[in-house]
Amino acid sequence: MRTLLILFTVTISSMLYAQVTTDKEKATLLRMREEEKMARDVYMVMNDKWDHHVFSHISESEIYHISQMKIWVDKFSLDDPITRNNDKRGVFTDQSLQNLYNELKASGLQSKEAAFRAGAKLEEVDILDLKAALAETSNVDLQSTYKYLIHASENHLRAFVRNLKTLGIDYKPVVMIQKEFDGIMNGQGGGMGMGAGKGNGNKSGTGNGNSCCMKSGNKN
Repeated sequence: MRTLLILFTVTISSMLYAQVTTDKEKATLLRMREEEKMARDVYMVMNDKWDHHVFSHISESEIYHISQMKIWVDKFSLDDPITRNNDKRGVFTDQSLQNLYNELKASGLQSKEAAFRAGAKLEEVDILDLKAALAETSNVDLQSTYKYLIHASENHLRAFVRNLKTLGIDYKPVVMIQKEFDGIMNGQGGGMGMGAGKGNGNKSGTGNGNSCCMKSGNKN
């Protein structure tokens, strides 16, 4: 009986430990919160310049993604960089995100083609960063949030590639490897899951990945 009790205690402890979020995971969480904001800010600038529905739709999707990450920031009582900067457009605590924002904004303002390319590159970066974040955490709820965001970013990437196609341009990946990019274009990406909803209101991220912008499983 004592042996069974010890085994039960060890099992429960292991389950609880698997849900503990480390300092590294928390730092990544904060970066991903700012990265979703960076995407929103870039697309707002592009929409102001080019007035194209793909930018307005996807920027709305990013607003939802930012809110999903805010749930985790609040859950762990973290110092939110977006709140700290008063959510000012184009301002980021993470210097690498600041540099990427500056680069994408400058390039995307040159032409509509360049704006679509900037969007595609941004989504490539976001997918890779989210996959890295997913791999480093054992928290199943946080994993579900990251899977949902990956799924949405894959949809966004396909949308930008389609818009480039209408201009007669076959987009080639600039960050991820060709095989991974081709898999996403063929609808074989790895992002599926649930967003971190409040209470029991989890948001579903399921779907076939053919719409451009996912929000609770639907188009914006």
